[in-house]
Amino acid sequence: MKVTEIFRSIQGESTFAGLPCTFVRLAGCPLRCSYCDTAYAHTGGRDMSVADVVDRVEGLGERLTEVTGGEPLAQEEVYPLLSALLERGHIVLLETSGAIPTDRVDPRVITILDVKCPGSGEEGTFIEGNLDRLRHRDEVKFVLSDRRDYEWAREFVRTRPRLKDQIVIFSPVRGGVSWTELAEWILDDRLSVRLGLQLHKLIWGEVPGR
Repeated sequence: MKVTEIFRSIQGESTFAGLPCTFVRLAGCPLRCSYCDTAYAHTGGRDMSVADVVDRVEGLGERLTEVTGGEPLAQEEVYPLLSALLERGHIVLLETSGAIPTDRVDPRVITILDVKCPGSGEEGTFIEGNLDRLRHRDEVKFVLSDRRDYEWAREFVRTRPRLKDQIVIFSPVRGGVSWTELAEWILDDRLSVRLGLQLHKLIWGEVPGR
């Protein structure tokens, strides 16, 4: 498989934010989101086998591991990688855009679906059937550029009964809508969603591999 980087950091997003975590960033992505902060992973990458990746992750010593991209599900080898990490006792997070079916993902994986709002430029890429495959511990994330994105995400959540008891996160694009504004909107509308602030960027800023 093509691997952009493997590194140890602080988990900055999801309900696991704040915990030490190993990240496996796979190369390649069919989407081109307007605010993408990992465009360096769109192409290239180093060839590694599943065994090589697992050995590298094991050497970093963290039980919590996230497989991300790019779009990790764009590579066929991701499926045995996820299962291999689970078999080694890792808690495995998968961050995916939802533009590829998640039906082949090992059910023990915690899937984080990143639903693309209009501001991303990739609004129509999400596969609705991926919502039906969500399990209790899985999470759904919306990255919001502005008020329009917020209203779109709000209606998405309100009109999908499947999300009523799901973990849902609203996260502002860095340099877009302010944290304060987003927090006020969530409170004003009495939404049962979490506010996500990309903790790793508050700590290190826009630094690859952190």
